[in-house]
Amino acid sequence: MKIGILAVQGDFEAHAAMLERLGAETAEVRTAVRLEGCDGLILPGGESTTQLQFLQEEGLADAIEKFAKEGGAIFGTCAGAILLATEVENPKQDSLKLLDMTVLRNGYGRQIASEVVSGATKLKKEPLEMVFIRGPIIERTGPGLQVLAEYAGKPTLVQRDQIMAATFHPELTDDATIHRHFLELAAAGMRHASTVK
Repeated sequence: MKIGILAVQGDFEAHAAMLERLGAETAEVRTAVRLEGCDGLILPGGESTTQLQFLQEEGLADAIEKFAKEGGAIFGTCAGAILLATEVENPKQDSLKLLDMTVLRNGYGRQIASEVVSGATKLKKEPLEMVFIRGPIIERTGPGLQVLAEYAGKPTLVQRDQIMAATFHPELTDDATIHRHFLELAAAGMRHASTVK
């Protein structure tokens, strides 16, 4: 299995290390061509406006939309979650609009230091460690969007079909639960693609 990671900014290397630990092959994606042959795509943290501008200039925004329609698994963390939202506030900005939710940028404030908390998750019995770095807040979730984790009464990990978003940084912990779940989504997408063919 091959997972592409948008390698523009953010800690894409930490995502790669986590995925490789789980036995997945990774590829740094900076062009639409590099997305071809990938079973999944991770949109890491960073600055969402900068990333969106890059995606649009490189033709990657259209390629990601096509990838999603064809059943490719996508996981956005922090800025990546902002990119996936249908609505972005504080301030408003454009996005890929692949998950029906409203996201507030810098929702927890512009703290420089990271905040590490624990919250309940549907992915395992134990609490999930969550590292927030100027994280967004998911203010609204649309129908069909499953909430997999919460903190302080707000969703922090959501999923619809093969697309997932987290407002925190699971790649900065030792817990591989979320990345393992994402690989399962990518594997399910691969099975679906093979039956469609």
